[in-house]
Amino acid sequence: MSIATENTENMPIALPAGATLRPLELPARADSGPTAVIREYAEVRNRSILETTGREDDFLTPEALLTALRSTAQRTKRQWYVERDGAVIGCAALDVSLDGTGDTAIMTVAVPKAAAGQGIGRAVYEHVESAARALGVARLQHWAEHHDDTGALPVLDAPTGFGSIPADRSALFLERSGFTLEQVERASALVWSPETEGHLRALHATAQRHASDYRIVSWGLPTPAEHRDGYAWLKSRMSTDAPDADLGTPEEIWDAARVVEQDERILRRGWSALVTAAQHIGTGELCAFNELSIAADQMTTSTHQWDTLVLSEHRGHRLGMLVKTAGLLAWRERYPESPRVVTYNAEENRPMLSINEEIGFSPIAYEGAWKKELA
Repeated sequence: MSIATENTENMPIALPAGATLRPLELPARADSGPTAVIREYAEVRNRSILETTGREDDFLTPEALLTALRSTAQRTKRQWYVERDGAVIGCAALDVSLDGTGDTAIMTVAVPKAAAGQGIGRAVYEHVESAARALGVARLQHWAEHHDDTGALPVLDAPTGFGSIPADRSALFLERSGFTLEQVERASALVWSPETEGHLRALHATAQRHASDYRIVSWGLPTPAEHRDGYAWLKSRMSTDAPDADLGTPEEIWDAARVVEQDERILRRGWSALVTAAQHIGTGELCAFNELSIAADQMTTSTHQWDTLVLSEHRGHRLGMLVKTAGLLAWRERYPESPRVVTYNAEENRPMLSINEEIGFSPIAYEGAWKKELA
């Protein structure tokens, strides 16, 4: 089987404790299935997520993960795996945004507990950082969920003034590695109950009374041609209008072609999605949107609420509540077996958090959003 050259410029790197870091090679054909190594990579990734969060919400099958590993026109992606005695014991990824000046990247390193404490994770971090520098990256971002099982750890406050995290082992490691905490994100969940639907309908009716100049439009993927331009504009504003603290996330430039590419990628992943938007009746402009998604073959798992945004010039009409409740009610009809909806928001994003709390979302975890400037 031919292999893509995407990662082959990286040679195997010797790590502590007899481990080796190797580039993860992807099948050359986009329609090829995952290799045995990719399947191990996915298993290690999922196991690390479970050990860190105690939840399976962000698990991906090897088939779904493979679609997320490939570079796109907007992102350059690199992946590595840690091997010891013929088995995969860790994984790492670098995701470079090509928006803006192309100098910002998200990095991830996952070494499950069985291989932790041996210097492997630090060595992998150093190599991924070196690879980022070689690609022209000047700013690294990293998200990590933090926990205090004892309740005795000191806390680190976000410089935004909203939220804090415990100074756990992960936080201390990131600080020693030159990262600074920039923002705290809240993971929240809405658990469906017999009362949820009636509560959503009441909230939706109230929102409708405040939004009489707007109508709801919604679609599954692929996005209909008549909504691609408006949806693209909303997606571009998501990168500028949502609270970003001092993370330095670049502005994303969206057009109809990028919407089509995104839709195709989500569908290749094997996921279903619903976009619910508020459209201004007088102008036809799309002014707010909400996204819900789920793995199409795992309809009894958690639903993911992705982006939600109201354009600044249309705020004050309860459009956030309008699109969220409309989307959730329609989603429940389609996927009644999904037990809950999980979403993430910056702690300083009080307008959106207030809507979530009124709907019935409750906090389940907190993430630190970290940044490292590469001199």
